[in-house]
Amino acid sequence: MYQLYDFLPSGNCYKIRLLLNQLGIEYERVNIDILNKESRTPEFLKINPNGRTPVLYHDGKYLAESNAILWYLASNTRFLPVDHFEQALVLQWMFFEQYSHEPNIATSRYWVSILKAENDYKEQLIAKMKAGYAALDVMEQHLASNDFFVANQYSIADIALYAYTHVADEGNFDLSGYSKIKQWFKRVENQENYIDIKKC
Repeated sequence: MYQLYDFLPSGNCYKIRLLLNQLGIEYERVNIDILNKESRTPEFLKINPNGRTPVLYHDGKYLAESNAILWYLASNTRFLPVDHFEQALVLQWMFFEQYSHEPNIATSRYWVSILKAENDYKEQLIAKMKAGYAALDVMEQHLASNDFFVANQYSIADIALYAYTHVADEGNFDLSGYSKIKQWFKRVENQENYIDIKKC
């Protein structure tokens, strides 16, 4: 039995729900309201000392970090290429997502739409927006000649990047000029057993 310690608005948690659904894996959601500091309780910190969601429980073990969980679930499935170099490319894009993309696009969304505290972060948002658009530019350039991020097949690299990119407008990012990214959204959303972040 799988359990997912999950905060519904989180794109990092959504990644896991999307892949679990596409794999047809049944799981139990354990809601962790990070806005009420439920990820900082002594009980939760025993599960993940870093105090963050998502956390996956399976076979008596806990696994944190969204992209590590994606890799664990995707191993030996169609969501991870067999070729070793292509697997490394998946990791390349997942590291890009966590280092260059998520800290800017996801954080802006969190401040603007979840905390609703845009005015409190005006100065920080200037830098986040600049770096976020730079990440979107990298994605747009890659997608100009590729349907998906690795080997032209849908993989966890796409799931990792899709999660926060498709809601980037909630962090005040204007995607109107990113036609290749928007076409990629449609390809992702046409995948079997796709679920919407707001309906799952």
